[in-house]
Amino acid sequence: MSWFESIVLGLVQGLTEFLPVSSSAHLRLTSAFAGWPDAGAAFTAVTQLGTETAVVIYFRRDIARIVSAWFRSLTDRSLRSDHHAQMGWLVIVGSVPIGVLGLVLKDQIDTTFRDLRVIAFTLIAMGLVLGLADRRASLDETGGRHRAAKERKSLRELSVRDGLVYGVCQAMALVPGVSRSGATISGGLLMGYTREAAARYSFLLAIPAVLASGVFELKDAGGDGRVAWGPTLLATVVAFAVGYAVIAWFMKFITTKSFMPFVVYRILLGAALFFLVGTGALAPDAGPAGG
Repeated sequence: MSWFESIVLGLVQGLTEFLPVSSSAHLRLTSAFAGWPDAGAAFTAVTQLGTETAVVIYFRRDIARIVSAWFRSLTDRSLRSDHHAQMGWLVIVGSVPIGVLGLVLKDQIDTTFRDLRVIAFTLIAMGLVLGLADRRASLDETGGRHRAAKERKSLRELSVRDGLVYGVCQAMALVPGVSRSGATISGGLLMGYTREAAARYSFLLAIPAVLASGVFELKDAGGDGRVAWGPTLLATVVAFAVGYAVIAWFMKFITTKSFMPFVVYRILLGAALFFLVGTGALAPDAGPAGG
């Protein structure tokens, strides 16, 4: 991987990690369209450490309150009903599905799931799910001709069951094209949570999963030549800087705007990808694996 490639891929990672469009799919497609070797799942996992560092800094106050309350609740039973202490447990519970499936499906994540036809399908399918979730949220928020507006749930109403559902949605993002934020936000909206609550828990839930994945890849790829460390670290720094700006913009965007532009984008991109693969313009495995 060249330094130029690393800068471009870092920009792509930072721009797409928090939007419901799938950063792993866009990294894969950028390499395929540019004729570069596929950077691979290890590169994706490591550069996500940069974007997750942006999440930690942006939500540092929330994280500090959750971590502090959770640790204190281990010895002080009176704190176990505290919202922040409960959030600590719910983030742990919600992280279980992706941890288990990430280990079970590791080989497929590195190979089969990176097929461009799989990515095209997941882009369209998840786009339709996001559109349905967005439509349901809009009807609750505005009401309609024959129904009154309905109050949606906040994170204070998050239950263990809902936390696990969020976790299963997050685990779906192991397949490029699904989108971690797209899947978890859609799940939250379909369960009746506000847009802001769904996005906030989505970002908090991603922290342990992404950090664990990145550290695992660092250990697993260390010294075996699968990762070009200099360019990868540069891409990680670029992803952090761009990702922080995107988080700030996205958290303001979702409070008043619909997700439909992302829905349309996903469907059009998936359809274009099916067309290019179907006509032979792109091979399903375009961009052979490399660093």
